[in-house]
Amino acid sequence: MKKIALLIAALLAVSAAQADTLTDIKSAGKITVGIDPTFPPYEYTSDNGEVTGYSVAIMRSFADDLGVKLVFQKTAFSGILPGLISGSFNAEGSSLNVTAERAKKVLFTVPYSKTVNGVLMRKSDAEKISKSGLSPERLSGLRGAVKSASVPEQLLKSFNEALKKAGKPPITIISVDTLDQTVSTLMTKRADFVLDDIAVLAPIVKKYPDKLVQAGEVGPSQWMAWATRKEDLSLNKAISDHILAMQQSGKLAALQKHYLGTTFTVPATNFIPAE
Repeated sequence: MKKIALLIAALLAVSAAQADTLTDIKSAGKITVGIDPTFPPYEYTSDNGEVTGYSVAIMRSFADDLGVKLVFQKTAFSGILPGLISGSFNAEGSSLNVTAERAKKVLFTVPYSKTVNGVLMRKSDAEKISKSGLSPERLSGLRGAVKSASVPEQLLKSFNEALKKAGKPPITIISVDTLDQTVSTLMTKRADFVLDDIAVLAPIVKKYPDKLVQAGEVGPSQWMAWATRKEDLSLNKAISDHILAMQQSGKLAALQKHYLGTTFTVPATNFIPAE
């Protein structure tokens, strides 16, 4: 009987923990979100210092619907998941590629976007890379700049495993903290290319049309979502339901068109890849 009582107490404690964060947010009248606003067009800082972007617009809509104030806690991207798990903020607001590895540590909301990785190069060098059929083999021996702890970084590591098995020179991976730093590394010729989402690279190409070009796409596409702590089921469901409601009403498609220049339907289930 004592063991049963302890089990019931433990289950009740877990149930209470699941509701705590959402309840606390409503009671406090604010939601604190960890974010690295250096990832346009998803989340970035405008010229007047305002955190803005596609994902930010969705998060603001959620906060408004919940009737609470949205408070951003700026955090380096590499510290987003550790900060979330440790309880430094209620939720995270940086766009995360949905991966099986991350799903072991956190609970993903439904996706609100998807990413296709592109290769950004100096225009003078891009002529050496074919725009059709871009592959890891074509990047062999080059230096690639990526954001630390990002999926592009993991993608280059996986490319290197394949290159090693093929007996080809690996890609030298240069990991930095921000998108601007990856571009600076490329512009100063410390890197031969930048790997990132094509929607992120497009404004950079537009800004430097005579110097930089997207040489092609490489790797699989992935869904992008936010994450909550594993125990925050109620908060996760509230965010997910809001994203799906925005899709149903057409508001999500309008934001996609405005910020990303395209539209697509996000899935409600079965979006986490197998290992």
